[in-house]
Parts: sequence; C-alpha cells; structure tokens
Amino acid sequence: MKQLSLPFAQETAFAPEDFCAAPSNTAARALLAAPDSWSGGRLILWGAAGAGKTHLLHIWAREVGAALMPGPTLSGMPRAAGPVAIDDADILADPPALLHLLNAVAEAGHPALMTARLPPARQPIKLADLASRLRAASAVEIRAPEDELLALLLTRLTAERQLALSIAVQNYLLTHLPRTAAALREAVARLDRAVAERHVRLTRLAAAEILHDLLTE
Repeated sequence: MKQLSLPFAQETAFAPEDFCAAPSNTAARALLAAPDSWSGGRLILWGAAGAGKTHLLHIWAREVGAALMPGPTLSGMPRAAGPVAIDDADILADPPALLHLLNAVAEAGHPALMTARLPPARQPIKLADLASRLRAASAVEIRAPEDELLALLLTRLTAERQLALSIAVQNYLLTHLPRTAAALREAVARLDRAVAERHVRLTRLAAAEILHDLLTE
C-alpha cells in the first residue's frame, strides 16, 4: 500500500528563543528595550518581508500584554485597553481606523508598536492627519541579513520541517537565492513540498529545478 504524505500546516510561534539576533537587527532590539525613548509613545519597525519585524512585534506584545492587530483588517473605531501591536500598518483598507486607534491609545498613555515595509516618509499616505502621526513616530530599519544570519535561518527552517539538506545543497541555496529571509522561507517550503509529494532526492540539480524561478545567477 502506498503511504500518503499529509500536508501539516507550518505554524509560527514567534518564540523569543527562535529569534535570530544579529547586527542587522541590533538597533531595532535596542529601541524595543527603551520604550520611554519612543517619540509620542510610538515606534515603527520597518524593513523587507521576512526581516523579523513580525517576530519582534509578537515578542514585544507578549512581554507588555499588548493587543495584536493586523493593519489590513482594522476598520471602524477599534479600541484597546492597553498597549497595541499593529502588524502591516502600511497595508490598510481603512486608514481612518488606524488614526482613531493611535489617537485613542495615545490619549490613554499607552505605547503603540507598528511594522511596515517602508518608513513613513516613503509611504503614500493620503490621510494627512495619519501621515503626520506616523512621521512623528520613532522608526528603525531592520537591515538586510548578514551571511551568518542567513545560514542560521536556513538551518532553523530545515530543522523545523525535519528536512535534510547536504552541505553542498545548503551552500548552493545560500549562494544562488536572493539574500532575503523571505526567499529562504519560500525555498525551504517548496523543497519540503517536493519531498512530501514527489519523493524527490534533494541534490543540487533537483533543488535548481524546483527553485528555478527563485534562483539568481
């Protein structure tokens, strides 16, 4: 009888011990540890997808008991009884909802942590009052990951999925994939899927075939 591979969802716990500390995120971690220095009680973590913004947001939210709110689903007049952590605060269906939330949290004297792909000065914010609130907030970039951080992330991603990659394949991925955490996550997910569904043996040639549209020269 052929054994079926069942697709188990990969859940992200965002545990503090799973965060990869590195020089590229040192400034962000330092500011998170000093909330009294945030301008107006607001801090924006910005950077490319997969840089660790959401992970840090979740860690901070657990530490201070903040309400987690996804920016894309904010609507109406959201309320919070304490600190708030807003993920993807630059992807809004209802910008006035974020403005209302930030005003309410500030009036109550609570801090607000947000994530975004770009700093406020480079975001196309059409609501003037919201633009002024965000541009007055503290903002810190999580920079592109270093070689050591990418290698550590690849090791953790493959361990999470119990995916065995030879040193040769690991080096190939680190050399030829775009230098972003998001690219590594996508690559490992595809390789894992290929092993589960097609029982592929992950050689360099197989990895190149599976990831052909992700690889760079």
